[in-house]
Amino acid sequence: MNTLSITESAAKRVNELISSSGNKEDMLRITVSAGGCSGFSYSFGLDGEKKQEDHIFESHGIKVVVDEISLDILGDSEVDFVEDLMGSAFKLNIPNATSSCGCGVSFAIWNKTHKS
Repeated sequence: MNTLSITESAAKRVNELISSSGNKEDMLRITVSAGGCSGFSYSFGLDGEKKQEDHIFESHGIKVVVDEISLDILGDSEVDFVEDLMGSAFKLNIPNATSSCGCGVSFAIWNKTHKS
């Protein structure tokens, strides 16, 4: 089964967002959808509910929730939060991505299950 790792930087930012939301049940939800300039794109949001097809990963005191199909596409990825001169954002380090786009959230993969 695929897993997600979470950097300390990402966990710190998720904790800040949860504190701001006021809902201590919130988790970081990652969703992958078809589209974007490279084939797939991912998005992040806060969600307080777990669905039947979801997988939850816990690290550094926070929870990340991902549906089964998105997790299959992401493989063993890492959730990070980066801050640089261009701004700050969550980022996924996706080891099975064959290419990505300048937008930072669009990527392509190729394996026997998913072709782009």
